[in-house]
Amino acid sequence: MATTLSLFWNLSSASKKERISATVKLVNSLEKFQGQHTPKPEVSPGSEDDEENVGPTDGLDVLNAHDVVYSIRRLIRGLASSRESSRLGFSVALTELLSRLDTVTSAQIISMIVDGSKIQGSMTGQEERDVLFARLFGLATVIHSGLLVRQTPLSTSPSSATNSSSLESYKELVNHLLVLAEKKSWLRECAWWTIGQAIDAVIKSSVSWKEEALASTLEVVYEREKDIWTPETVAITLKLQPAMPKHDWKSTLTPTFKDSTILAPANFSSLGRILKETPGEDEWQQSNTGTWKAQLHYVWNIIFDSFLPESEPGRRRNALFQEFFRVVVDETLFGASSSPERKFWGFLVFKKALRRVDGTDLPMLFTKNFMRSWINHLSHKDRHLHKISLDVVKDIQNVVQQNPELGYTLILQLTGIHGSQQFDKLTRTKTVESILSRMDSDGIMKYIQSLLEQMDESNNDAVAEEAKKIWIADQFTALVRNGAIPKREDWIQLILNWFTVQGLYLVKRKSTKGLLAALRVTPSSLVSENFRRICRGKLLGCLADLTPSIVSQKGDKALKEGTVDDESWISKVFTVVNHLDKDSKHVASLLEPSQEEQLLLQQAHKTIDHLRQVDGEMREVARGVELLLSASLLHRRCANLDDDEPDAGILEASVSSTLCRISLIVVVIQTCIAAAATMFSTDNKSKNRRKSHTISQPDSDSPKPIDMLVDVLIGFLEKSTSYLRAMANKTFLCVASAATETTIDLIVAQLERRNPADLVADEEDETESTISEDEEEDAECSDEDNNSDFDDGNEAALELRMKIEDALKANGAEAAIGDTDEESDEELVDDEQMMAIDEHLAEVFRSRSGDSKQNVNAQREATHFKNRVLDLVDIFTRKMPQSPHNLRLVLPLIELATKSGNDERQLSDKARGILNNRLAKLKDPLQEVDQEYAETILDELHTRARKAHSSDALATLSHCSLFICRVLTNLGCENSVLRLYRESIADFMTRKASSLNITFFKDFITRNPALGWRLRDDVLDTSPKAINAYRKCQAFQLLNTILTLSTSAGDSQDVLSFILKLHTSVLHFIDSACDDQVSLSAAQIKDLFKLVMLGVRQASKVGSSIQNVWDPGAWRTLHGRLVASKRFAVLSSGIGFTSPTRHTTQFDSIKKEG
Repeated sequence: MATTLSLFWNLSSASKKERISATVKLVNSLEKFQGQHTPKPEVSPGSEDDEENVGPTDGLDVLNAHDVVYSIRRLIRGLASSRESSRLGFSVALTELLSRLDTVTSAQIISMIVDGSKIQGSMTGQEERDVLFARLFGLATVIHSGLLVRQTPLSTSPSSATNSSSLESYKELVNHLLVLAEKKSWLRECAWWTIGQAIDAVIKSSVSWKEEALASTLEVVYEREKDIWTPETVAITLKLQPAMPKHDWKSTLTPTFKDSTILAPANFSSLGRILKETPGEDEWQQSNTGTWKAQLHYVWNIIFDSFLPESEPGRRRNALFQEFFRVVVDETLFGASSSPERKFWGFLVFKKALRRVDGTDLPMLFTKNFMRSWINHLSHKDRHLHKISLDVVKDIQNVVQQNPELGYTLILQLTGIHGSQQFDKLTRTKTVESILSRMDSDGIMKYIQSLLEQMDESNNDAVAEEAKKIWIADQFTALVRNGAIPKREDWIQLILNWFTVQGLYLVKRKSTKGLLAALRVTPSSLVSENFRRICRGKLLGCLADLTPSIVSQKGDKALKEGTVDDESWISKVFTVVNHLDKDSKHVASLLEPSQEEQLLLQQAHKTIDHLRQVDGEMREVARGVELLLSASLLHRRCANLDDDEPDAGILEASVSSTLCRISLIVVVIQTCIAAAATMFSTDNKSKNRRKSHTISQPDSDSPKPIDMLVDVLIGFLEKSTSYLRAMANKTFLCVASAATETTIDLIVAQLERRNPADLVADEEDETESTISEDEEEDAECSDEDNNSDFDDGNEAALELRMKIEDALKANGAEAAIGDTDEESDEELVDDEQMMAIDEHLAEVFRSRSGDSKQNVNAQREATHFKNRVLDLVDIFTRKMPQSPHNLRLVLPLIELATKSGNDERQLSDKARGILNNRLAKLKDPLQEVDQEYAETILDELHTRARKAHSSDALATLSHCSLFICRVLTNLGCENSVLRLYRESIADFMTRKASSLNITFFKDFITRNPALGWRLRDDVLDTSPKAINAYRKCQAFQLLNTILTLSTSAGDSQDVLSFILKLHTSVLHFIDSACDDQVSLSAAQIKDLFKLVMLGVRQASKVGSSIQNVWDPGAWRTLHGRLVASKRFAVLSSGIGFTSPTRHTTQFDSIKKEG
């Protein structure tokens, strides 16, 4: 027993692992003790029993070892303990022990449990509760251990006829459980569930008294619950009916149920009322009695096992379960009169059914009342059942995650007859969107086909029909724009084709094959112009989303949606448009081009065909020009149909003056054609073919073709449509390799700061015709004569003054103009005139405010435009990291990053990000760099750094300076770099207002140790000229960095001579501090001594002439001065002051050894 006593304590542990470990050890030990035990003679009823016996007649000592008997009694007593997890640990241990012992009977254990759990009159409520639970857990151990139905007789019993179980013990156990169920309401369900476990054990066993046991259970259960059906009695009936087919169930179930089979459809209404647990008329009153709980009754598990058994799929009764769910769940738990508590149960039943029902039968769960309640409680967070409704959403998402093929079925239910097409909008969730993102491509294609089928469904209500079509268009757009949905070419092409047909064409005849048949498009008179306009807009929007402008890097997963089979989506749509234009039998274009436009289109098509044949290095550039030309043609077609001016959103470019009167969209197309002809000549082809594809070359004064194309792209960026911006970015990604200096200059010119008033004036000038040169000259002369006395800053004030004077004159008042002394002739105005003047003055100031708002809007638009231009800059730096043209981006980006206002914070952050994360981190050296231009940039960077207004600006300038230094170093121009850094060091040391900091130089030394070593003398020689002691200390910090990183760059003699010079300088500096000529803190002096010690270590590494750089006497003298100094006397014993003297001793020994 001594070996098992310690194990009982861990049975109460809160840790499941510890409880199980203690149980295993205890049971194994007791099993060994029992195997070594010799049975005693049978004890007579009148003999004395052991002290530990619960009763004098339990008889355990006869066949069991003493340790086993003690453990059984202690485990039974422990069931009533409330300490931590005692009830769980002791019941598991008792169950396992009884399952292994064949020397006890069920009657013995039941008797001991009942005797050990009797309620005494003096017990408190908590004690009574513990005793009742002890009896419940104890009786459950008899069932779960198998002792209740064990058929084998006692192995060592003197009487071989003694069986471990009997009918009487079974009846006794059931009666005790029934009494327990009636004792407390909160024990009722647990007790009845335990009775069900006992019934299952009897049904699965082969005991000889099985039928009698089931019959006795049937009798005692229905005698107690006669005419009062509860979920517990339903559960018992569901267990007994299959086991007792010969019983007259009709007489047992009547009059509550109509059919003898309790799960027959005729009984569903009665079952619904019973499972709802509201026998009264007023459910709302019944639901607040305090007996409701948030968990489902265990009878639902039995019902699901009867309808949808998981272990036996062949016995599933899906059709019967559908009717059961409709009546019992939808019409009862989700009925209009149901309380929130019952609807909560309904949601739990739905969650349970969702995991059991087959995918093909899922629609039967989304019934009318359930969907209504679900949508209502999802829509607002303050609804009672909002949380459980969200749990249902999560369960549905998990189902789709595990089985993506079920997504299509669930989407149809959420947007179907019982749901809503606007499900996500009504519920304020992303349920449909999240399901779509978890579906596979086959499910997405099925969903698209179902949406196309809905287009064929006719509706007499034109408004409803229009709303349905717009909703379908929205669904298609959501599929394309949702990045989480797996993209596949077939269904993307199907959506784009549908938008193309609906937006650009009129269907005349139905087609049984080909593109129109796949789209299920039929002639319809209900397609409104508004719907067509929506389709055109969504077509362009989808193309923008499918056209990424991201440069793929090594190891990156670049976006694949933009291209399929090396062909852009724009090109695919353009091919479809050309095909439909030729199919005059089935469709007709909504816009017929004029003869001039047809000639231009023919020329554009020929150019596109030529671009597709370009191969080699210029193939990607040709693809970019083709994309730009195709995108312009498609946008022109959509813009013309929208009754908008097609050139209003296309281009604002610098083109030849002879083209100014031509429509801007035509200019775009002609520009692309001309640029393509110039860039992609066919010199290697035959003369006849060269003639057919060659356009006259531009003059030497004409812009380069790549500049013409980029000018068009910049015009695209000025507009607000995402389509044009996406096309501009994608095109530039393709043609970036052909960019020249003038191209980069054209881009960065858009980043220059301009006056808001000039921006407004430029917008107004767009709508005016071009005036002649003579008229411009006359106008300029007139303006100069009239405004010779005013500068630009006074023009606004003069205009305001003139308006005020006009207002005063109009109301009989004269303003004081000039120097007038006629005060005696001044006339006073009456009240009416003053009121009139107030109104006029208010109007003047309102107009003034309107002009200010207009300027603000213009400035905001300019900022957005620059932000889009920065996208081109970012694309270029990603795509062409080795291009020498990257240098031309540095200064314009610095201008944006350092001089932008607070309202342009996003612009400056983006420019700073390109500088710090793109240019400053380029790993490959630039090719064919202009040395003089690079030196000019570095000079400008250092000039700006000396006057930087913030630490962020200085950090950005430092990063750019390091980038240019790396470029110049690769060219072998180290002297230019050193010259500028020497000038900056001198500025930092000698000028108080210098914005440079020590980090600016440390970064350079860290990145370029060899060049840093060459700056050592400059730093040391400039330090005496420092404006204060703090700057001089910073100079020594720089020298510390140089010594740490750069000594390997110099020869030993240079290192030794410099260290000697450094030591001398430090000695003089500290001597001046002792003489109170400079003010140094203790920390600063310690840093100086650390620098000296670093010099000593470096000198010891480079050669044997180390004694030449160390003067022990000077350091001993300094130590004495520090000790004698009142200011440093206290600190002289610190490590910073004693270290040099220790090194002096070390050097003395080195000299002796030398």
